[in-house]
Amino acid sequence: MTEPLETQGERIAKVLARRGVCSRREAERLIAEGLVSVNGEVLTTPAFKVTEAAAIKVRGVPVPGESRTRLWRYHKPAGLMTTHRDPQGRPTVFERLPPELPRVLSIGRLDLNSEGLLLLTNDGELSRALELPSNGWRRRYRVRVFGKPSAADLDRLKTGVSVDGERLKAEEASLDSTRGDNTWLTIVLTEGKNREIRRMLEVIGVRVNRLIRLAYGPFQLGELGRGAIEEVPPKVMREQLGSLLKPVRKQRADRRG
Repeated sequence: MTEPLETQGERIAKVLARRGVCSRREAERLIAEGLVSVNGEVLTTPAFKVTEAAAIKVRGVPVPGESRTRLWRYHKPAGLMTTHRDPQGRPTVFERLPPELPRVLSIGRLDLNSEGLLLLTNDGELSRALELPSNGWRRRYRVRVFGKPSAADLDRLKTGVSVDGERLKAEEASLDSTRGDNTWLTIVLTEGKNREIRRMLEVIGVRVNRLIRLAYGPFQLGELGRGAIEEVPPKVMREQLGSLLKPVRKQRADRRG
């Protein structure tokens, strides 16, 4: 006897995330609002399971089947929000992307006034995996501040500081150059907490006036122009992501490798 559809496959929220429709949390919200259907039936629970054969719709629009995992490097300019919808109506990263791109999710975020490397993917599960601090991926930033922190100040950042009850710590913090009242620093983090660099530097008495992310794990900003986007070749994805790519998605990446 064939099992009912809802006991087979994977949870709908996980499937929507992996296909790049939305995050798992956003999928749960959409389901609660009655905006997701499977085979013509409106869902009432994010625990519902679906197979590859299921006809899924979100807001009445069919969700395409699973495609190969893809990854892009994007040079985010300052002045854009890293969100699909901003309640205050500020411009977003996703409004500025080329229209031919599939729906993508960001891997981590850069705040409104930060710029530099932002990784984008069509695979929500990969996005979630690459954000985890347990992966130990280093995020490298070039930071311009007003003021000149001392060596002791920078050592303090590497030891860790407390801000509003939260422990913030830089893996590396070094002074690169000083011109007038401005100093360029290199800061390396292994976690992406909200406004982490700005907050920790305020503790040592300097204010950030420019923040550029140069690298996220093995992926570099390099010579990518401001506002430009470039897909990471499948071969490079396999080399750099390894076991983070599930076997079925590695096979799909192989087709174009």
